[in-house]
Amino acid sequence: MAVAKMIWTAVIGASLLAFAFKYIGQSIPESLLAHPRVSRIADLIPTALLAGLVAVQTFATKTTLVVDQRIAGVLVAAVALYLRANFLVMLIAATATSALLHQI
Repeated sequence: MAVAKMIWTAVIGASLLAFAFKYIGQSIPESLLAHPRVSRIADLIPTALLAGLVAVQTFATKTTLVVDQRIAGVLVAAVALYLRANFLVMLIAATATSALLHQI
């Protein structure tokens, strides 16, 4: 029972925190957001977050650093994107590479 209460407390707390961040973000004055440096930084944040997520999902399993077939899948995806392949083609190539190497 105590674990369920802790989980619900964490869920409600995270929800309130997410709402507060969203509200604060909407309350920032337009003049501050129009500044060129802020605009450049805001444009780069999604890319940095995505790169971080890809790195964690590629090189980690729980708390352990691993080197496995996922690295080959990411490399194939990077080459496909460099060659300007369609997103679906890149996704299938990366997934197939990772899956085939996982079977070996």
